[in-house]
Amino acid sequence: MIVALVVVAAVVGLVLVGAVAWREHRHFVDAEESRRRDDEMHRRHEDEVAESEARLRLSLDAITQGVVMADDAGNVLYRNSYARQFTEARHGEALVEAAVAELLAEASQGRAVEREVELFGPPRRCMFVSAMPLTVEGRDYGSVALIDDITEPQRLDAMRRDFVANISHELRTPMGALSLLAETLAGERDPEVASRLAMRVQAEAIQLSDIMDDLLELSRIESDEASERTLVVVQHVVSDALSRLRPIADEKLVPIEAVLPAFDLLVRADHRQLTSAVFNLLDNAVKYSDAHRPVRVSAQLTGDRVELEVRDHGYGIPLRHQRRIFERFYQVDRSRERTDGGVGLGLAIVRHVATNHGGEVRVDSAEGEGSSFTLVLPVSDEVSEAPPEADEREVPDTVVADVAQPIGAQA
Repeated sequence: MIVALVVVAAVVGLVLVGAVAWREHRHFVDAEESRRRDDEMHRRHEDEVAESEARLRLSLDAITQGVVMADDAGNVLYRNSYARQFTEARHGEALVEAAVAELLAEASQGRAVEREVELFGPPRRCMFVSAMPLTVEGRDYGSVALIDDITEPQRLDAMRRDFVANISHELRTPMGALSLLAETLAGERDPEVASRLAMRVQAEAIQLSDIMDDLLELSRIESDEASERTLVVVQHVVSDALSRLRPIADEKLVPIEAVLPAFDLLVRADHRQLTSAVFNLLDNAVKYSDAHRPVRVSAQLTGDRVELEVRDHGYGIPLRHQRRIFERFYQVDRSRERTDGGVGLGLAIVRHVATNHGGEVRVDSAEGEGSSFTLVLPVSDEVSEAPPEADEREVPDTVVADVAQPIGAQA
């Protein structure tokens, strides 16, 4: 009996010891699992933070604005890629880094500040640097500086101001003349004088209409509205432009020489825009040429480009003006432009047409020796190589293609 009790007690003791050991084991396993989960959550949190930081850095590097962040002591903590270009800059761009440092120091004192920095280049640029404190509910988190390139907005704003000033000036002249002529004509009793005044009124009205037509044409070309690209034969474009130019060339006694290939030069273009560009090039050439001095228009296939050149033997363009002649309303000689009726929109139209068609326009001129303007356009994929037997077709003093009346020389 006693032996049985001892055995039972021993078994019970073993069970209790096992239970205690199992409980301790479970506590250990649970603690390890909890630590594992905590570590996993911590790693996941760190990964999320790192991913967020990487995303933020990539986003800041992608913007075209400099961002520089500093702590509350003014020490720089971060620069995006745009701002980093100024850290080791030399010459003028070093002024931007100096401005950033100064403005961050002022922003750390709780003031929002800004400054424009002129970089004289080349190219000339204008940078806008601003800095502000980062404060939330009275707590200072440092400061941030922003760097913006405002060169293009300033240029566009200057162009807008120039446009308003120039168009006001150009419209005021014919409008003033019309008002004065109408007032004089109303009280004129001499039929001959009245007839001359009426002709002057008509001339001023035509000039005013031409200005408005050029403005509307430039506006359409700049926006490329309703542009229909089709296969266009360059020879036909030249023919249409010369037909429009004939009265002007006749009046000034300026002959036109056309040298064009016998095979069709094809480009994919808006026929109206292209005709307008060629007409304006020829119109400028005739306006600046003396009587009996020929204007030459030629076209050729050069690789994958069609080059259409208009050459005159007129006054030429001084080198200092050649970079700006394609700007709206820019005039090399305002007195002569006024005499000839131009307002400085023709070459702006040519430039925009070239840009719209993936091409360019070049100028080669020397003062007193004449000018050469070359309109370069990509050739259409449908264009085949020139036939071996095809030679240039020269038609002096003649409108080419479908029109066969002489220009200028017969006047």
